[in-house]
Amino acid sequence: MSKILASALLFTMTTTAAVKIEKTAYAGWPNCYRVTNGEIELIVTGDVGPRVIRLGFAGGQNLFKEFKEQLGKSGEKDWQARGGHRLWVGPEIVPITYALDNGPVKIAVRGSLLVATQPVEKETGLEKQMLIRMAPSGTGVEVVHRIRNTTLFPLEFAPWALTMMAPGGAGITGFPPRGSHPEMLDPTHPLVMWAYTDFSDPRWKFTRKYAVLRQDPKARTAQKLGHFNPDTWGAYLLGSDLYIKRYKAEPGKKYPDFGCSYETFTNADFLELETVGPITRVEAGKSVEHVENWTLHKNVKLSAWTDEELDQVLLPLLK
Repeated sequence: MSKILASALLFTMTTTAAVKIEKTAYAGWPNCYRVTNGEIELIVTGDVGPRVIRLGFAGGQNLFKEFKEQLGKSGEKDWQARGGHRLWVGPEIVPITYALDNGPVKIAVRGSLLVATQPVEKETGLEKQMLIRMAPSGTGVEVVHRIRNTTLFPLEFAPWALTMMAPGGAGITGFPPRGSHPEMLDPTHPLVMWAYTDFSDPRWKFTRKYAVLRQDPKARTAQKLGHFNPDTWGAYLLGSDLYIKRYKAEPGKKYPDFGCSYETFTNADFLELETVGPITRVEAGKSVEHVENWTLHKNVKLSAWTDEELDQVLLPLLK
């Protein structure tokens, strides 16, 4: 049993006073759910998904991307980007990864826990579910991504949690701890490129400890990078609002894409922060879980893309 489910048992009969979950219309969808503790808020869609389409400070900007032309719609015959946070399976294979999420999901509210469950995918036989728990104070959110194999035979796949960020910001990730030669002779992690990755592109900035990728609406080409870090994390700075997502990876297990636990992608529309779980053999009727922890931070200022500046600003937030 995950921590989120264990703690949810304490709140089955009553709603946590500081966390409010209410059904609401949003962006043309009538069956959405707003979760807020008064400081931050998020919106989960019930007409499509499972998706978290909005995350931000209460009354503030949405840090997640929204594709305006796809909002309020459902029932499409092909996959829709839409925006927000979603759950996929990897490695990336068409049509398996792009199984449709264009129909209604079942929303259950259990005290301070919201559970969004997608009907079993016709393409894969998988049932995808997000369990979302907001802290009663502060800006913490725990998201458990659960995928159940409803077929009669084992399946192998990796859970993959992707967050589309609103344009105009910068994505940041950190490498595993650095060292020196000749004290550290073994490699520490992969740094993975795609055929379209171009490190001469000015949107990239590398320091000894960090990789930064800026989202630029005027840059038409795509960029992508992957790497592995046992303490996987990605951050996105939009104005002075900072979003951080974290995930505990497991060294020694097999990960997709030459061993990535983290990937980041950008094009002219958005920037994506992605965490990737290990490739797992899931027996018939069994499930796999992938847990992310999110936080938001206000009034974050970075004067330079240097190790010293990034250490000073980010390390206290990653403790």
